[in-house]
Amino acid sequence: MDVKNKYVTSSHISEAKFREIIKYFSEDLNATQISNSTNISRPTINKYLKAIRTRIVEYCNIDSPLSKEAEVDESYLKDRSIKSQIGRGRSGKTIVFGLLKREGKIYTEIVPDAKKALMQAIIRGKVGIDSVTHSEGWRGYHGLVDIRHNKYFRIHQGEHSQINEIESFWSYAKIRLAKFRGINKENFNLHLKESEYRFNHRGEDLYKQLLKIFRKNPIKLS
Repeated sequence: MDVKNKYVTSSHISEAKFREIIKYFSEDLNATQISNSTNISRPTINKYLKAIRTRIVEYCNIDSPLSKEAEVDESYLKDRSIKSQIGRGRSGKTIVFGLLKREGKIYTEIVPDAKKALMQAIIRGKVGIDSVTHSEGWRGYHGLVDIRHNKYFRIHQGEHSQINEIESFWSYAKIRLAKFRGINKENFNLHLKESEYRFNHRGEDLYKQLLKIFRKNPIKLS
């Protein structure tokens, strides 16, 4: 039987119980911990967490315009053992591309490869043509001036890198994802975008913000 819940369409739990889930989710507890704390079964918690993360992905994709000065970089993360080593061409890892506006927000995207054309297409779609784009000297970013990024600066390995901010996100994401001790490839993007959301809103009251998001646009259970 459906229960009246302004945060969830066709909910089987009360608003009070849903707020409990959001409270523990905002504290970054895992599904088992949330299940134990709320006395809601693990399968039900998993279903709600997937719906919550799906809505976060939608929110991130809308809330990620980038302009002015930006940093670009990519990293390789393992799907099931999120213990990543930076480096291109390593098998068994997911390639994640990131754009970060200086002192601003990160945008992440899973990509099939790290080839020049794809990197340029993502950059062109997310960063204004007058932006300053910093990279770490990899040839995949060469030719940005050809797509009118005329303020592009190439940063070479060994120099004092100007991409420290985006590197701080990779470190944060790897440490955070490692605690799950393996994430199915199917759900990897949900966890990646959740990390993006948490990083972008660090220092804010995630509990209140998430409730506001779900109140405005209730989640749907699959």
